[in-house]
Amino acid sequence: VTMGAMEKIKEIEAEMARTQKNKATNYHLGTLKAKLAKLRSELLIEASGGPGGGASSEGFEVARLGDARVALIGFPSVGKSTLQCKLTGTESEAAAYEFTTLTCIPGTMHYKGSKVQVLDLPGIIEGAAHGKGRGKEVIACARSADAILIVLDAGKEGLNRHREILENELQTVGIRLNERPPDVTFNKKAGGGVRFASTVPLTKLGPDPQKLATAIMREYRITSADLLAREDISVDQLVDVIVGNRVYKPCCYFYNKIDTITVEEVDQLARMPHSLVGSVVKKYNIREPLEDDPLKAMLWEYLGLTRIYTKRKGQQPDLNEPVVLSAIRKGTTVKALCQNVSSQMLRDFNFAMVWGKSSKHSPQRCGVNHPLEDEDVVQVVTKTNAQQRQDKNYGAMVQGFSDKYHKKKFDAKKKKQGNSVVDSLCLRREAALGGSIQLLPQDMKVISMKDSNIDFSRPPSN
Repeated sequence: VTMGAMEKIKEIEAEMARTQKNKATNYHLGTLKAKLAKLRSELLIEASGGPGGGASSEGFEVARLGDARVALIGFPSVGKSTLQCKLTGTESEAAAYEFTTLTCIPGTMHYKGSKVQVLDLPGIIEGAAHGKGRGKEVIACARSADAILIVLDAGKEGLNRHREILENELQTVGIRLNERPPDVTFNKKAGGGVRFASTVPLTKLGPDPQKLATAIMREYRITSADLLAREDISVDQLVDVIVGNRVYKPCCYFYNKIDTITVEEVDQLARMPHSLVGSVVKKYNIREPLEDDPLKAMLWEYLGLTRIYTKRKGQQPDLNEPVVLSAIRKGTTVKALCQNVSSQMLRDFNFAMVWGKSSKHSPQRCGVNHPLEDEDVVQVVTKTNAQQRQDKNYGAMVQGFSDKYHKKKFDAKKKKQGNSVVDSLCLRREAALGGSIQLLPQDMKVISMKDSNIDFSRPPSN
């Protein structure tokens, strides 16, 4: 079945290559792209051994720590392990041969009061999306990361097109780099057919966008759905919306070993979008783990991290340990700050006093949806008891606290009673061993569960 899918993929790619792109062929190309995406998805499901969604179903087991996670991806022997050592201080095996790293090695980068988990992954090769060279495990880790740092060898990039190959491998498994999700609403229905609408002119879907969208949905056996486009989307974006399992990741590119190429080539690579050039060995644009450098600043910007300092009423703000919020995870609003500190704080939230760049005046009284900026100072004011009593959910909340308290008290009492029963049985055991009393069968069963080394069935010795 896999060979048949691969042959179909090659046939569709060949047909797309020889088809001219114009308005007349837009519908045909759109249906071909939908078939291609479906075949690739089926191929990934077959390779993973089940309907778990391809590469996301397996990967390296790494605990999620810190305020954000960055995955290092690149070909073998481009300097990923040495780069991670410079970023985090973690000792990772580095050698002059390929595939030195065979598993995922985590490390923690400390920068501006934040803790960023950096994963050093094994090198991948062309065809990694279909499982070559542990490619599925590496790509599964990339899907779970908040951002991706692609490490490239500047000396080999001119001839080998490593950047393009890696982008295609990640694109194949549904990872979209430096893109945002299209502003399209898509809902499946039980019946009623396909309803298609748009608020802007759709210039990239041909003369009849609804016909094309209906044909693409038919490939995925969707006969009834509502689709509303609020931006001028392309055929690829339409397929991504209908499939629904795409992930959108910020990605930056680090060209290592620039000391091996000319200044003109360095200038050309530095002008590439989302790119930074440097040398780990020569310490160009990368320094020691606790020092500031352009690469750490670039990762901070792409991760969308924000430092927030908290303040108690009548006291100075705590400037030593900021609360780090991520625009990728929970957002950078006052609500995200409360969720990061305590769920009870969000439940009892009344208003917040904000000092800093996000406030129009200092301090500004704000609600939970106020967006915060880097190095803002926030004081959260919770509701008083009188305000909490006016809440419509106050009765249920009090009942919940009461049930929790009584359950805890009952469990403690039950545990205490159980201990006293065991203690009394232990005393009876000692007496039985002395021959003064005869143990009941249920007593012997309970005691033997506690001390299985003693045989209570034999008669006591004189």
